[in-house]
Amino acid sequence: MAKRRRRFDPAGPVTGLFFLVVAALFLADGLTDERMLAPTTLAPAVLIGLGLVGTVRVLTRSRRRDLR
Repeated sequence: MAKRRRRFDPAGPVTGLFFLVVAALFLADGLTDERMLAPTTLAPAVLIGLGLVGTVRVLTRSRRRDLR
């Protein structure tokens, strides 16, 4: 039986990169005296990013499904 080649799924790396960027922003904001981004800017940016991550995950769902 031939081994099926698995296709690259970009949802995982995109999600991981998004959460690393958000964590870095919160860490930088906590370690400095001044604000990196205002909460009125950060909150919508995080929500938009979560929407984009969700969209990528939905669009690439067929790559994660393993039908037998």
